[in-house]
Amino acid sequence: MTRTTQLREFASARSGDKGADANIGVWTETDAAYEFLRENLTAERVAAHFHALCRGEVVRYELPNLRALNFILHDALDGGGAASLRTDAQGKTLSLGLLQMEFDAPADLAR
Repeated sequence: MTRTTQLREFASARSGDKGADANIGVWTETDAAYEFLRENLTAERVAAHFHALCRGEVVRYELPNLRALNFILHDALDGGGAASLRTDAQGKTLSLGLLQMEFDAPADLAR
């Protein structure tokens, strides 16, 4: 049985910056939740979610031993903290935005 749920109900995330690029790390507490993320939280889906901010490629790295995925959003910070006039020029709130992404997920994934 599946239900529509936000990512925040079965994963945690943290984000930051490296110059004009942002990174978002997403991790889960269970193997089942990690496998769901690995199959469904793709670089393409993250790029679509942040299409208004990210002007470059989104690259995904898998860290299975940590049950985590790390996304690099190239050219997402309008030049970065020293150059941008954005409110969040260092990408600290991007993880909160990603955690609002919705999925049709197995009902037992939610915490």
